[in-house]
Amino acid sequence: MLAGTWQGRGRGQYPTVAPFDYEEEATFSPTGKATLAYQQRTWSPAHGRPLHSEAGYWRLAGPGRVELVVAHPTGLVEVAEGSFDGRLMQLRSLLVGRTPTAKQVSGTQRQLWVEGDVLGYRLSMAAVGVGLRPHLEAELRRLG
Repeated sequence: MLAGTWQGRGRGQYPTVAPFDYEEEATFSPTGKATLAYQQRTWSPAHGRPLHSEAGYWRLAGPGRVELVVAHPTGLVEVAEGSFDGRLMQLRSLLVGRTPTAKQVSGTQRQLWVEGDVLGYRLSMAAVGVGLRPHLEAELRRLG
């Protein structure tokens, strides 16, 4: 379902930043086990400059269960778990670890869905004293 490379455009918002658009590429690669290696990067559509990236693993954890382990270059590490019904994944962070200089992020929530060759997602986060709020939303198309 997720295996492959996806590209598209998204929109970000949060009470502490001005709304922004971004372009994205995400790759999900089978590992030969019940996991997918994951790499994601975003960039500014206006200037092409890098905005964010993350890398990790999506793991099937049993019938209808999925886990995520992901590292961010901003000094964060995210561990999340949730449900998967064959179309929709809904995950909530169990742990967000951070380096001493990383911004304070206390929680995340992710929703991903696939309809044919379109992957959509929403990411909410709780950070810098603000409770869980919508942060990112994108629609990506499978390449190839």
